[in-house]
Amino acid sequence: MPDIYKRIVDFNEGLLPDMVKHKYEAMAENIYRFYRGTCHLFYEDLSKADHFPPSPAAWICGDLHLENFGSYKADNKLVYFDLNDFDEAVLAPCAWEIVRMVTSIFIAFENLEIEEERAVKMAQLFIRNYAATLTKGKAISIDPRTAKGIVCSFLEKAEKRKQKELLKKRVISKKHKLFLSLDHEKHFELEKPLRKELANHINEWIKTSSDGPYNFEVVDSVFRLAGTGSIGVKRYLFLLKSTNTKNKYLLLDMKEAKPSSLQPYVNIKQPHWTTEAERVVDVEQRMQNISVALLGTTIFRGDSFVLQRMQPTEDNINFELIKDRYRDIYQVIDDMAVLTGSSQLRSSGRQGSAIADQLMTYGEDTEWQEEVLRYALRYAKQVKRDFREFLKSYKKEVPEV
Repeated sequence: MPDIYKRIVDFNEGLLPDMVKHKYEAMAENIYRFYRGTCHLFYEDLSKADHFPPSPAAWICGDLHLENFGSYKADNKLVYFDLNDFDEAVLAPCAWEIVRMVTSIFIAFENLEIEEERAVKMAQLFIRNYAATLTKGKAISIDPRTAKGIVCSFLEKAEKRKQKELLKKRVISKKHKLFLSLDHEKHFELEKPLRKELANHINEWIKTSSDGPYNFEVVDSVFRLAGTGSIGVKRYLFLLKSTNTKNKYLLLDMKEAKPSSLQPYVNIKQPHWTTEAERVVDVEQRMQNISVALLGTTIFRGDSFVLQRMQPTEDNINFELIKDRYRDIYQVIDDMAVLTGSSQLRSSGRQGSAIADQLMTYGEDTEWQEEVLRYALRYAKQVKRDFREFLKSYKKEVPEV
């Protein structure tokens, strides 16, 4: 098998070269960002694992880890805490989602310098409460009315956060007009012809799509860098202004949808999707209780994109801030487990996924739980070896690192 660095370079070959260097730079920061940026390695290795326990087919987000949960304002104007990244979503064995998440607990806790014993307890908690949620057979959602502890406080703050706070961090004022700031580290200037073409495209989408915001038009746009695994895809950020309400603005994210990195390793037949963006949006809508505002798809220059209202990047739980607060971590992991089980129950019986009764039976079975835990522990150690090998090769390629 090729070495780790070559496997990573081969996978990222079709992405924007100027942006891929930012992806490698991010992955070199620490082992957790490396893990987030190598979802393809995880599933390639998992597909070759001996004796990994079988599980029912379910819709999974595909890249579940601690930072792919967060708060967002939904179409119904309420704020929810839920799974929030579906770029890799496919129909796959439901345990694949669990082992990816549990491995992320071990990787993240090591990166936070939290002892392995505590990580094991949190991993066991996640598996146990995920299974218990399946056994009950009832999907639940978490909003400020139902949240507990730190997640409740987190959502209450998110609910009070105003759009102008998000705008303040992203825009500048010139001659009494607002523009997206090019001083922001995640914003890159677009060439004028592309910027004009994008503006015309989004203005037409607003006019013709039922998903678009009424009475808004494009004021400005930039290339946007965000995440880790998705760095290198085409991604644009638009500043929209209301045409009938003074000083009303919103931010719209437009992200290229690539094929799921799980696809080569899943033996379950997938539905036919018109575009990759349709896959992402359709699975997101069936797995979440209520989806994010302005969620839609579009085709630009032959590529498919997911459109959605931009959410504040702060709306993820910062484990660095709570790493010494065991009770808070417990509550967050508990909620994440319940939401994972709920997402699979909510999307059960859809286009080949197991029905709720099958998931309930799986939840009652305890034999697979210890096997998933052991695999995650072993693979976390494999990630450490892979990260060291990646760093060694990366530093040769980029000597100043």
